Amino acid sequence: MRVCRAAIPVLAAVLVLAATPCAFAVPPPPPKPSDQEIQDSKANRDAKAGRVGELTNQLAAAETKLIDLQAAVELKMEDANKALVDLDNARDEAAKARSLATAAKTEADAASAAIAQVHKEVDDFAAASFRQGSTVGSITAFLGAKSPQDLLDRAALLNAVSGSQIDALERMQRARIEQANKESLARAAVNTANEKQTAAENAKRVADNATRAAEQARRSQAGEAAQIEAAKAQTEQELTRAQAEVGGLESQLQRYREWQAAKQREDEERAKQAAAAAAANKPGGGARPSRPAPGRPAVVGGGPAVVIARALSQLGMPYAWGGGNAHGPTRGIRDGGIADSFGDYAKVGFDCSGLMIYAFAGVGVGLPHYSGYQADAGRRVPLSQMAPGDMLFWATGGRIHHVALYIGNGQMVEAPYSGSRVRIAPVRYGGIVPYAARVF
Repeated sequence: MRVCRAAIPVLAAVLVLAATPCAFAVPPPPPKPSDQEIQDSKANRDAKAGRVGELTNQLAAAETKLIDLQAAVELKMEDANKALVDLDNARDEAAKARSLATAAKTEADAASAAIAQVHKEVDDFAAASFRQGSTVGSITAFLGAKSPQDLLDRAALLNAVSGSQIDALERMQRARIEQANKESLARAAVNTANEKQTAAENAKRVADNATRAAEQARRSQAGEAAQIEAAKAQTEQELTRAQAEVGGLESQLQRYREWQAAKQREDEERAKQAAAAAAANKPGGGARPSRPAPGRPAVVGGGPAVVIARALSQLGMPYAWGGGNAHGPTRGIRDGGIADSFGDYAKVGFDCSGLMIYAFAGVGVGLPHYSGYQADAGRRVPLSQMAPGDMLFWATGGRIHHVALYIGNGQMVEAPYSGSRVRIAPVRYGGIVPYAARVF
């Protein structure tokens, strides 16, 4: 079989390509996402991000309202505690008044009984004198007198005999009047004490009802905040998936572009090799050039700090009223009200001032377990000059009830309220006091 000489170079090139190492082989192309698919995924991602921002603002507003309601609950709880103290005092006062009234009545009854006894003795004396017809106490002793002097002598004798009874009767009469006056004053004191006790009981009922109403409002707001937070968490998950989708499509497009570049390099290499093979097999052709090496892919290329670090190390720790000390979280205590309803006494964690105690203990600063006293623990600076490591405070009616630690960039770390956990949150300016406490 004859082969045309003109076909020899082409055949040689084919044989050379057939012998090309597999390092130059490019796999099948990956799927290429369309521009519309990428655009739609980005639009979906941006919409989710916008929704997350919207829910974040709603959650911040809801939590600000929740903090205000929590402050109202705390004030109502204090009012209820005051009413309870007043009621206990009123009950003690009423009990003492009733005891004094009982004693006064007993003394008055005794005085009346003594007077009755003296009356009986005088009556018995007069009756005995009358029966005996003697000069002692008998009316006949006066009627039988023979002269005025005799009458006077007999009267003196009668007085001498009965004077002790008569004097005793007068003394007992005065004593009875005094005891009657004391009994009257004691009854008046009982009435006044009972009125105070009734008023205190009414005040306690009003305070308890106000506390329950405030707590119901706080619980309702907490439920609303929880719903918003759940929606925010759900949307954040959707945003994560949307971002992954965009990233997946962009990665897929990048892989396709890398495949294109590799395919182009392979085609160029094959063309060069074919041309070199054809040239080498031509009559009088020069020596076969060596094959170039395949190309390589391009290579793509403190004090306040200690306090803040200690506070941030407790993120996620449960809120426990009365919890926290210089060594870390502790079991909460009972408050007889709201904190108990959340079971804070059975939780290990921090309240707002307890978290500050732990944070500042890291630099050897001891703080009292009361936010109102912590406000005086350092130098006061205007809010416009607050710096990381400063303590921020919130008050209602001039009474401080919450503290948080400023960490910079408009953020703070706090233990907010019963049922929550230690968290980072934007600084809330509603109800904030106009200064920060700077310890350093």
